[in-house]
Amino acid sequence: MSQAPLAKSCRSAISGILLAAALIAGASAAVAADGCPTSSSEISADRPDVTNSSQVVPYGSLQAENGVDWTVRQGSDVVSGSETRLRLGVAQCTEVLADVPTYFYSLNGRASSGFSDFVVSIKRELDVPFGFHLSATGGLGFPTGASKVSSHGYDPYIQFPWSRSLSDDWSLQGMFTVTWFTSQHTNDPTFEPTLSLERDLGPTRDLFVEYVSDYPGQRNPVRSSMRWFVAGDETSAARFSCRLRTEQ
Repeated sequence: MSQAPLAKSCRSAISGILLAAALIAGASAAVAADGCPTSSSEISADRPDVTNSSQVVPYGSLQAENGVDWTVRQGSDVVSGSETRLRLGVAQCTEVLADVPTYFYSLNGRASSGFSDFVVSIKRELDVPFGFHLSATGGLGFPTGASKVSSHGYDPYIQFPWSRSLSDDWSLQGMFTVTWFTSQHTNDPTFEPTLSLERDLGPTRDLFVEYVSDYPGQRNPVRSSMRWFVAGDETSAARFSCRLRTEQ
């Protein structure tokens, strides 16, 4: 990678991180403590959908989320797990997240097998009007993964998950993410919008349909997916899902 694209990527990444940091820091005085989740609040999990929760975990709590995914990538069937995410409430309305490397196992075809990169992030719930929930996340990926799976760069990202209740049983959720791949300038930056419609089926069941698409900086979308989910347990945050995904 030449010096010019690398310098441009670094400047863009730093600007994005500073923006997320400013939003997170500025929200400290804006969000009232009584508006933050508490230990008695319903569990709000990031898994299994791509769209993350717009809410943080309560201060002082640790939430571990896991999952197993089966996708079709590059004409291959790929099973990945355990997709572990650790979420620690470090302050009112603020959490630190760690995405433990996930192992991708290619059952057939050309897709590669190996561990993904390690990612650490900080997330802050923001105070917004009109019944919306919004949070801002800034994080950094470390090139710890397998040679054919890792991005081979220190990749910063910013992310804005949001949600809006439509009725007692229906809600709309979405997320917008910008990632800077510092060693892959053709993908720099990559934009990922998501949209999810969720239906509450009772105290232990939900159903959602989700759309996700990735837009690399200098190429056409390389991934689009539709995912549905049914069944869940609010106490343990267990989730089961199925995804239909296409990649170029």
